Amino acid sequence: MTTEQPGNPMPVGATRSKYSNRVVLKTILERSDGGLELIGVRVVIGGWVKASKEVPKESLPPPPPPSTPQLTTDDGIGETEPKDSSCMEILQSRIPFFRSIMKGLGCHGNYKLRENSKPLITIPFPPLPPQLPSSSSSSSSLIAFLQVSDGSCVASLQVVVDSSIVPLSQLLHIGTSILVEGLLGQPSVEGKHVIELKAEKILYIGTVEHDKYPLSMKRLPFERLRDYSQFRPRTTTVASVTRISNALTLATHIFFQQEGFLHMHAPVITTTDCEGFTEKFQVTTLLGKVDKTEKPNTVMETEGVSLEVIKSAAKEKTMLVEELQRSGSNKEALAAALIDLRKTNELASQFEAREKSKPETSLKAVKLNFSEDFFSCQTYLTVSGRLHLESYACALGNVYSVGPRFRADCAGNVAERSVIEIEMAFSQLEDAMSCADDFFKFLCKWVLDNCPKDMKLVSKRIDKTCIDRLQSLISGKVEKISYAEAVDVLGKVEDKKFEIELKWGSALTAEHLSYLVEVIHKKPVMIYNYPKEVKPFYARLNDDGKTVAAFDLVVPKARTLISGSQNEERLDMLSSRIKELGLPREQYEWYLDLRRHGTVEHSGFSLGLDQMILFTTGLSDARDVIPFPRSYAQADN
Repeated sequence: MTTEQPGNPMPVGATRSKYSNRVVLKTILERSDGGLELIGVRVVIGGWVKASKEVPKESLPPPPPPSTPQLTTDDGIGETEPKDSSCMEILQSRIPFFRSIMKGLGCHGNYKLRENSKPLITIPFPPLPPQLPSSSSSSSSLIAFLQVSDGSCVASLQVVVDSSIVPLSQLLHIGTSILVEGLLGQPSVEGKHVIELKAEKILYIGTVEHDKYPLSMKRLPFERLRDYSQFRPRTTTVASVTRISNALTLATHIFFQQEGFLHMHAPVITTTDCEGFTEKFQVTTLLGKVDKTEKPNTVMETEGVSLEVIKSAAKEKTMLVEELQRSGSNKEALAAALIDLRKTNELASQFEAREKSKPETSLKAVKLNFSEDFFSCQTYLTVSGRLHLESYACALGNVYSVGPRFRADCAGNVAERSVIEIEMAFSQLEDAMSCADDFFKFLCKWVLDNCPKDMKLVSKRIDKTCIDRLQSLISGKVEKISYAEAVDVLGKVEDKKFEIELKWGSALTAEHLSYLVEVIHKKPVMIYNYPKEVKPFYARLNDDGKTVAAFDLVVPKARTLISGSQNEERLDMLSSRIKELGLPREQYEWYLDLRRHGTVEHSGFSLGLDQMILFTTGLSDARDVIPFPRSYAQADN
């Protein structure tokens, strides 16, 4: 909290952080007046240097700035360097003798008589570390202009440091962290800044090994930034995307809390394949218990793993590669799938070679006994939490969860995602669709209302249409069509030949969805009543026996944001689906109990938070919005 001086009320804003000896820059820079009312206030601020310039204190102004600043950081787009000063401004603000003459004449800043000069307002702070040693007299005629950001907002604060305070060489490198105490005042030079901090003390410096620091390089594209997940939030664009992500998460809690939902955590570790057909990560502690003295030709087998299983997996991966080659829409996914197929074929070849070259008795196998595992059974990282949410929905009404979900997908997709899932008791498919529509529009409006500067930056740097797109969705109406209607209308298209022929019962490809949303309807589309073969086993079977009460919300760029369903409440129907798909019934006995004891109609949906961020910002790859993305062969930090 800030302490006010008697008779000098502190302007609203610029409050010191409750848990730190610094003022958050957002409370200075995002004021309606840009911070002008805070002129004369003493503050401590902390942040990281994003751009810097060193100029002689008493010389003529430097030549016009080049196209790129002397030192800058970039996230693939570019930073804006402050404008150079005029000769008159340099003389007025930097030569003490001339400054005193100007003040005597009543001139200040823009050379007009200053009326009602404001007294300085100081903010007392607790004891801070001693001031760093001053620089030598040989460098005392230099001044550094630093653009400092603390991540709280898009804008940076200009900090002016005299070389008599500290050796400027310690401050100039991009990424240097500083804690500074000084007075807020009018800018020393004309430019984009409304206010600047004139440093009086440098309380802390976190230096940078600039020859190794990756953000010292210019114009790093997003693809390169993925290699530096620990540093990329310091870039302007990634920082904005992160604040937008935070706003969407907050909006999620506000929406569902206002609608009477209860928040709960779905388990990260589960014994159940929540969808019935997904690739899962297995969780086990047995690998570390295998005898390390085993001979090199020892084969470690898990239950169900054999040459036949590997060959079957290779066949499926071959089909995936062929499909990606036909579509040609995702080169990264194709490259990852080819690598995965090659490794699977190599493993199959190794199994075949071992079986041919050695007698069966010489090949010692170590079979994992999962009864000795940590959980005494096979467990996996959860793919979806909706089954577990049902337990609480059938007791508490409406519940939701926000958390990580995992897929062992080798086709270029991320392995760990952030997903929002809900479940509602006593509700049907139409109720879930209505809730999904309201939630989606609430998120769009929240971002526009609460992240205007971040969205303006995203619009400038990534997608010029993003703001208009969100605004149109808030006031627009989502088109609702059945799967059968979608197949029918796409089948009548004559001016477009789809790479994969659409037949009833097959999944709609990205190409089909894109044409449906962007060409035919020109708005988001909610598709419902899918064939049972393409949706999870728990979706309620419709009366036709062929479709289930499931839906997808598809938005432009063929992005499926929300998937949901009315879940099967009938015990016999659900048991039949489990048997039909060959799922291990023992894994689902707890889930079937919900149908045996007090079953109700219920429905829900899931929204991929990462996909929502991509849609909001216009980015195209989830690895650019997930703080520490995990994907096939990529988990470096």
